[in-house]
Amino acid sequence: MPDIQEVSNLTVPRPEVWHLSNGVPVYETNLGTQEIIKLELVFYAGRPFEKKKLAARCTPSLIKEGTQSYSSADIAETMDFYGATLSMPFSMDTANVLLYSLTKHFDKVLPLLAEMLSGPTFPQKELDAFIQRNRQRLQVELTKNDVKAYRKFTELLFGKDHPYGYNSFPDTYSDIKRSDVVDHFEENFTTGNCLIFLSGKITGEVRQQIEEHLGKAILPGEKRKVNLSKFQSEPQAINLPNVDKLQRAIRVGFPSFTRLHEDYNGMYVLNTILGGYFGSRLMTNIREDKGYTYSIYSSNDSMLFDGYFSIASEVGNDSATDTLKQIYHELDRLKNEPVPAGELAMVKNYLLGTLLTNLDGPFNIAEVVKAFVVEGLPVSAFEDMAREIKSFSSEAIQQLANKYFNKKNMWEVIV
Repeated sequence: MPDIQEVSNLTVPRPEVWHLSNGVPVYETNLGTQEIIKLELVFYAGRPFEKKKLAARCTPSLIKEGTQSYSSADIAETMDFYGATLSMPFSMDTANVLLYSLTKHFDKVLPLLAEMLSGPTFPQKELDAFIQRNRQRLQVELTKNDVKAYRKFTELLFGKDHPYGYNSFPDTYSDIKRSDVVDHFEENFTTGNCLIFLSGKITGEVRQQIEEHLGKAILPGEKRKVNLSKFQSEPQAINLPNVDKLQRAIRVGFPSFTRLHEDYNGMYVLNTILGGYFGSRLMTNIREDKGYTYSIYSSNDSMLFDGYFSIASEVGNDSATDTLKQIYHELDRLKNEPVPAGELAMVKNYLLGTLLTNLDGPFNIAEVVKAFVVEGLPVSAFEDMAREIKSFSSEAIQQLANKYFNKKNMWEVIV
């Protein structure tokens, strides 16, 4: 076996920040050897910013379905002809427009993207098709135990009318009107709500093209402000039946916090030890030792305005009771016993290695920059995280476990 090398010098190359004439900031990562460009526009246009349920989900999907000059087929064929890839990733808080293009063809596909952002037509037939597809998909999803458990879990934590807690149903899709999509686009896909992340081999000509097209295309508008009320509820245990199923889905967890919280980095380490990688304690106990499941994991998910910690698995009906018992056993071990030095060192190396891969190439670096900038943090927070991971002691991990891993504060959902 080769010697284990300590990961050091985890430094994010700083992006060059410049602004379009309309005020939109551009975070440029000018690195790499290949003649490829990645352009991503991030709009604060997710669930917290919608007025009608699912408007945030529908709108980005329909932006590329037609403009005044191009049909959805025209757009798809043009992107395909020039070897470009266009997608509209959607998260809980943001809606993104993501374009990969060869540098030599960037001037061919960028005007098309600009027209999509300045004047999407949102054809009714495309909206109808979107609603039909998603109604059918959702009907299939609602037969799955893990989906039902996740939906109930987030509803209990955040509330059934909260942007992070409400669930969609076939009828929710049917209630969406074209006017809802148009209103959501015009209110949120604006200059004040937009950040641009540019990476790859960037030339002065590329910058000029972006200014020429996106400097005019994005609708003018101020940044939207949102005040989400904190949902108050008491921890509870819910057991939902689902007919003709041989397995049970389990969700255990509690509301947590955003990336801005002082305990975020510590929870990153603690969560990894518990259930955040393949060698975690939950996997070792419940998969490898007990054989109850193929997969069990824990995660600390942060959104723009809130977050939650959860443990999730699917086990056989006859194993569900003991699985819950073993979950709490592992939580208690972290509270009562210091993490052995060897295990902590392995987890630290794993996490630092993961952070290192995040800095591999201009596109990955741009993802790191985006992750911190979108949530209102400086890029230097990445290096702060790496330093904190290196310095965390067993005692600090144990203190965090005692702070957060109390059974009386846990929500449980079993389907």
